[in-house]
Formats: sequence, C-alpha cells, structure tokens
Amino acid sequence: MTSPIEIVQARVEFRDPHDCTDSADARALLAAVFDALVRRRADGGYVSALASSWATTPDARDWTFKLRRGVSFHDGTPFNAGVMRYSIERMMRPDIGATLGAPAVWRQYLGTASVETPDDATLIIRLAEPIADLLDILVHGYALPPHLADLEDFALHPIGTGAYRVEGPATPGRIRMTANPSYWGGVPENPGLVWREVPRPADRAQALAEGEAAIATRLPPTDAQSLDDARVTATRYMDPTAIIFLLNGAGRPFRVQRVRRAINLATDRNALIQAVLAGAARPLGSLVSEVHMAGDPPHDPAVSRALESNRQEARQLLGEAGYPNGVPIVVDCPTSLPDEAQALTAALSRQVAAAGFRLEVRTIADRTAYAETVHDKKIHDMCVFDSSPLSTFRVLYEKIDSRSMGAWWQGYQNEAVEALLDTARKTTDLDARTRLYREILTILRNDPPWLTLYNHELVAAIAGDHPRWRIGTDGVLDVAALPALK
Repeated sequence: MTSPIEIVQARVEFRDPHDCTDSADARALLAAVFDALVRRRADGGYVSALASSWATTPDARDWTFKLRRGVSFHDGTPFNAGVMRYSIERMMRPDIGATLGAPAVWRQYLGTASVETPDDATLIIRLAEPIADLLDILVHGYALPPHLADLEDFALHPIGTGAYRVEGPATPGRIRMTANPSYWGGVPENPGLVWREVPRPADRAQALAEGEAAIATRLPPTDAQSLDDARVTATRYMDPTAIIFLLNGAGRPFRVQRVRRAINLATDRNALIQAVLAGAARPLGSLVSEVHMAGDPPHDPAVSRALESNRQEARQLLGEAGYPNGVPIVVDCPTSLPDEAQALTAALSRQVAAAGFRLEVRTIADRTAYAETVHDKKIHDMCVFDSSPLSTFRVLYEKIDSRSMGAWWQGYQNEAVEALLDTARKTTDLDARTRLYREILTILRNDPPWLTLYNHELVAAIAGDHPRWRIGTDGVLDVAALPALK
C-alpha cells in the first residue's frame, strides 16, 4: 500500500463543524471530511457540492436546492433532504456557530428561516428577510449525521460525506485519513493523508525541504526561502483576512468622521508593512480585499489615492474636529492574532504622532478575553483586530450595519450605506449586486469606520513539480483536488 502523504500546518484539531471559523487550518480539515450544499471555487465563486443545482425567488427569500442522490456518509448512513434539513436547523440553534468571543453567528442569518423537504432530494429554505448572498453562509453548512453530530466525542470520530474519512480517533496534533472510495466527486489522487501539527513556520518549511512532509501551508515568505533549492511547487498568495484597527465610533474622538479620516490619512501602510513584516503584505485601502466580491482591483487609481499618507491634511482635519493640539488615543492590543500586534501598534504610534495622535497602549495577553471585550463593545478608542469572512455581505452586516449591532460592530452608523445594503440583500443579479457593494465601499472609503492596514502574503508548497497547482483565493488547502504526491 502506498504510504500516506504528510501535511504540516500550524494547527491540527477538529472542532464542531458548524462553528464559525475562518481559520484556513481548521477549514482544510473540515473540507476534507465534510460537504456542504455548495463549495467555493478557486476563484471565489460557487459550484455544486451536495446540491446539484439551486434557484432563488426574485426577492431572494425562498431558496430551492436539488440534492445529489446516492450519497452516503462514511459509516454508510444515507444522505438525503432530511439530513440536510437537520444540519441547517442545527446551524440555527443558539448554542451552535460560535467563534472566538461571539456565539450563534449563523443564527443571526438563519434563526427566523423555515426549512422544508417536499421529497428526499429537495430542500427549500424560506427566509424572513432576503439574503441574496445566502451561499456565503451555506458554504459553511456541512451535512452532519443526525445520530452522531451532537455526541460529545464527535470531534474525535468525525463522520462526513467528504473525500476523506478519518482513521482512528482524530487526536489533536496528528490525524490520519484515507480516501473515501465512494466519494461522489471521484476518488482523490492520494489514497492516504497524515496531518501533523507543526506550529513554527520555519519548521514546516524544513519538513517539506527535507522530504519529511509533502505539503506545508501558511508560510511567511521569509521562511519559504529555505525551499528555493528544494524540489517543490510553491505558490505565493494573499490571505483574505484583513488586519485592521477597529475604531470606537460610539464615543469621542472617533465618533467624528474627520478624526476617523485623519488617522487613516496619517498612516503609511507600505512603511508599516516594510517595518513589521519585511514587505510581506499588500496594503489595504478598503474594508475588503481585492479577492472579495466588489473588492478593489489592485491598480485602481482610487485605491492608490486611498493608500496615500498625508499627515498635513490629517492634522488639518484634527483641527477642524476641535483638536488643534492633537488628541490622546487609548489603544487595546493583544499579544497574538495577529502575532505582530505589538510591533504593529508600536510602529503605528510612531507614524501617527506626526499628525497629532498620541497613542497610549494597553496590552491584553488573554486572547479570548480580548475578543470578548470587542464583542461586548467595551474597547477603548481603538483596538488591533482582523476582518476574516471572505464575504462582503457578512463584513457589512456583522460589522458595519448599526441596526444589526453585530458581534464586531463598534458604534459606526451611516444611513446611506444601510439603505444600499437593504437593496443589495434583495438583488439577485450578481453584477447589479456587485455594483451596489462597490458604491457602499466607495462611501466607506470617504467615511471610514476602521483604520484598514493590509493583508498578509503567504506561501503554500507541495512536493514535486506541479505547475498547474494553485491554492484557492480563500487560502484553504483542498486535498480532494491535489495532484498525486509522493
């Protein structure tokens, strides 16, 4: 029997498949074992998975999915509409869908929906409010076996319909999988996988270079340099998670638009990237990255203008806002996630001081407590954070819309943005909806709710010469689509 190929990544641990996570490590494991109704294409769009087709009504309220027939879970349990109904209704529960510091993420979208199954191959979701971007939520709605999913040890013995099945307990740190011979998408090229947790990226790169592993993911470019002379295929890509500072829009000074604009103008993103990350990031002048729906093309003149630093104009805006002598700012800063948070905050403090911002930093080591502070809207004036959903709709709804007061919303309000978002929610035409989001993002560039900074650049690599292989725009390793590796 062919030896299994080894994958080294920063973390190897199964979690509840319906937790809300944008961790590429966690999602790679989940996507190997489980399927949802749809899956994300490499270019960011959607293709069929357990749903062979889908359609929605013109108002984006009723969604009908035709399901694949003949699909079974790894233990032989048949998949059908009833199973999918159970899985969607499980996502609606208040105890499901947690992310760091925020419970029931999916419930805010699906909690008032009804699910119907007129036959074994048809699923209908009826929404109380239109969501034209519903697939952005359902891509995380993995089909789970109803008789197992709520057992305490399900994460140790996960059973899905996916391309790979887990062999033995899914012990954190090292997980073994074998190819599913009955996979509806075709048997994958590699018959066996071993996932091994290697926290340090330099060690992951070394394991690949020395032939101990066949795949290494999420490598900073500086660590990936050790692969230059190895027989590997490396691809450099942009992590869609944005590194930002959330601004407290509920209290002074950032309740004032001029002050929010001023700190964005006072920031030299390219200089920060060079100082903190040795240049391994792309500056971000919008709320979402270039790979998001309606994201700015990298060479758009509007983007270039948004990225320009102008401390003289920033100081003028502060004076107009009532701070001619500058303004003190209290900053909350974690020690991880992002790992460069402290160095970043120190570098930013030096930059914006020239425009009159005097930063006082308060460091919080407990990352869960830090997230709960943000979730509870108890930050000081600003805080280091990230924005991770690869969904423009979710970013706007969960973090910008003052009416939803989502988990990460921090007091910002713009009625013009909210009116356009209402229109986008019921606009099923993709091009028309994209134009609406671009209009929203233009408004938010001039009235920024956050200080946007950058997206990391990372490297993923596999053993051998495979020039056609690329990692998807979401940065998640798709093991079902890998070429045959040794």
